[in-house]
Amino acid sequence: MIAFVRGKVAAVTLASAVLEVGGVGLELQCTPGTLAGLRAGAEATLPTSMVVREDSLTLFGFADEDEKALFELVQTASGVGPKLAQAMLAVLSPDGIRQAIATDDVKTLTKVPGIGQKGAQRIILELKDRVGAPTGGRGAAPPVPPAAPWREQVAQALVGLGYNPKDADKAVEAVAEQAGDVPEISQLLRAALRTLSKA
Repeated sequence: MIAFVRGKVAAVTLASAVLEVGGVGLELQCTPGTLAGLRAGAEATLPTSMVVREDSLTLFGFADEDEKALFELVQTASGVGPKLAQAMLAVLSPDGIRQAIATDDVKTLTKVPGIGQKGAQRIILELKDRVGAPTGGRGAAPPVPPAAPWREQVAQALVGLGYNPKDADKAVEAVAEQAGDVPEISQLLRAALRTLSKA
């Protein structure tokens, strides 16, 4: 098991980051919020979780140990795989997930693409006694420099979560005024998802 990866950020794409470790480039699947805190050429340390399948080995990278712990915990609920667990962390913070489960907040969980009413109820039922109380941990992701093409990043993230490009573009337009001088991708993505869930 690879517990964490430390190295120079060789590349950052819309859904993953490549870290160079000992001359080897390791690709880590990450949420937009985690990717927003990475800069090509900079050193980074990301806690990781490896998902082994018959036909693949996939490394998921996280902003901190709390995200990693939640990613692994929510997968113990039936019907939740790594992609859905990652989508939950893209939409909600670790504390947001804890809060929703602890307070039987089905509505908040169904904001995550791929989670319906029954799925949310099952997650709450199976994890309520194990998820723990909100820790008051990390809030928003680190700010992205003004030059970052946040519109494309948010739109691509929405498409990656299962929305069609037209709806994704509309949601990006709807949250554009919230971007400010230093857009925070994770906050804008959550705002866009809220817009889509109301539509």
